Amino acid sequence: MTQIFAHRGYSALFAENTMSAFLEAEKAGADGLELDVQLTKDGEIVVIHDEKVDRTSSGTGFVKDFSFKEIRKLNANKKGVKKEPIPSLIEVFEWMKSNKIMCNIELKNGLIPYEGMEEKVIELIRKYGLSDRIIISSFNHYSIVYCYRIAPEIETAPLFIEGIYMPWIYAQSIRAKGIHPKHSAMSDNIFINTMENGIAVRPYTVNKDTDMHRLFNINCTAIITDDPIKAKRIRKQYEKRP
Repeated sequence: MTQIFAHRGYSALFAENTMSAFLEAEKAGADGLELDVQLTKDGEIVVIHDEKVDRTSSGTGFVKDFSFKEIRKLNANKKGVKKEPIPSLIEVFEWMKSNKIMCNIELKNGLIPYEGMEEKVIELIRKYGLSDRIIISSFNHYSIVYCYRIAPEIETAPLFIEGIYMPWIYAQSIRAKGIHPKHSAMSDNIFINTMENGIAVRPYTVNKDTDMHRLFNINCTAIITDDPIKAKRIRKQYEKRP
């Protein structure tokens, strides 16, 4: 059965990449979360998508120029009533001790080469005993190959915007157990061939009914969506099948 990963948490209804969005994704019955990590000036791992804090918080400037103490003062819930801090990865892992949810961590190191990010993330994963519940992904494929080298027990998955020829061959060559393509970049046939070759396929960001039907119909490994409730409702129609 296709798993449902909540993209930046339950971001269709709650401020993205906040603890509220993660808690609500779990309440909604998502199988997993997808979140993004960057490093502060003093080397703390924080959960935020953009390199700058401007779009998703009350602040302005680059994540890398804030200390952890400074970034925690910002409000990550710009549109809502309740003030929400930008979470640390530690905070997410502390909460994950109370549930069984999976977590896809996207390393946001394509534009800014955060020094030591891979080591820091892996050290925390091991400290919390979460190696079997985490998938590390990135558009920076050098970074995930490095993660595999230092922590072969943690699953990795390259992210793609474009289609790629025989993606299962590529995944196998970099020792990745999955691929995370843009849902519109590859055909059903390529997804099916990839899965038949033992590589998980978790396309992003799947929000339209027609796209969900398409992927549940081919029994895709997982979908990454902003709306886990809608995804669960549509998935139900496919659960009856043998």
